[in-house]
Amino acid sequence: MSWTKWARRPLAALAVCVLLPLGAAGCSGGPAHGDPASPSPVGKVLDATDGTGRHLREVDGRNAPGVGVEVTPDPAGGWDVRLTFHHFRCSAPGAPRTAVTGRGLAYLFVDGQRVARLRTLRYHLADRLAARGTHHVTARLYADDGTVWAVHGTPVQSTADITVSDARTPEPSAGSATSAAGG
Repeated sequence: MSWTKWARRPLAALAVCVLLPLGAAGCSGGPAHGDPASPSPVGKVLDATDGTGRHLREVDGRNAPGVGVEVTPDPAGGWDVRLTFHHFRCSAPGAPRTAVTGRGLAYLFVDGQRVARLRTLRYHLADRLAARGTHHVTARLYADDGTVWAVHGTPVQSTADITVSDARTPEPSAGSATSAAGG
């Protein structure tokens, strides 16, 4: 029996109609099929909290997120804060309130008081937030669910000190990782 063009088309259409629903069912992108965008349990939420009362989310130190902070004087006034991230990206505004590995936002603190929630690498710190004296500028990483990324029970954060004299000659400082659980 020879297969003519008119006989092959209906058979091909029939095969597509039968196999298409099976293929679609087998290609779903849910968590069971390794969809990289799907949330999964990340780390372990500890009973311990940071200085703001947020629970710590313990993750393995090998690929844990990291943050660095550098503060430099702005000639027009105030300070320019620059963050560097390691194994971390800021989530877009409106991201689901779920912890996803290496995602979230940074909170910026001056002397333990939160001054900003950041989804960017740069921030301008106004003069009024740091009067005369030495001040601690801390960047701490949070997951989108509000927990604090932590390694060995310590929040993932970095602190830089700035010193403001009477003549407004601030001394810039690069941050260093701190081990204090407080802000």
